[in-house]
Amino acid sequence: MSIVLGILTFVLILVSLFIVLVVLAQKSKDGGMGAALGGGAAEAAFGAETGNVLSKSTIYAAVLFFVLAFALYLGRIYESKHASAAAGSALPTIAAPATPVSAPAATATSAPGAAALPTTPAPAAPTPAPEPAKKP
Repeated sequence: MSIVLGILTFVLILVSLFIVLVVLAQKSKDGGMGAALGGGAAEAAFGAETGNVLSKSTIYAAVLFFVLAFALYLGRIYESKHASAAAGSALPTIAAPATPVSAPAATATSAPGAAALPTTPAPAAPTPAPEPAKKP
């Protein structure tokens, strides 16, 4: 996926440079950069309908630019979500016994990969308090 995104990024850069050059080559009302970059050369290359050719190519390049930018945006979101899940940022799974442990001897028979749970001995039965001696 990252190879496709790299290629699309390269194409986006080429389209951006093309838009810059096409916009600068267009003839403006005041002369501007179009005249400075040889506005007559564009007419010689594309004929008398230079304005139509350059305008249409600008429109097509702008649409392609926005489509590529949106596709790259969605691709990077997809890549970041799947990369974070693959890197282990998801919650770990913990294996727990199906039945609760009832006696300390049960921890010795647990699975070899499972961690032994610490057990505390059951409290001893309380001893009854001695009754006071009765006087006869």
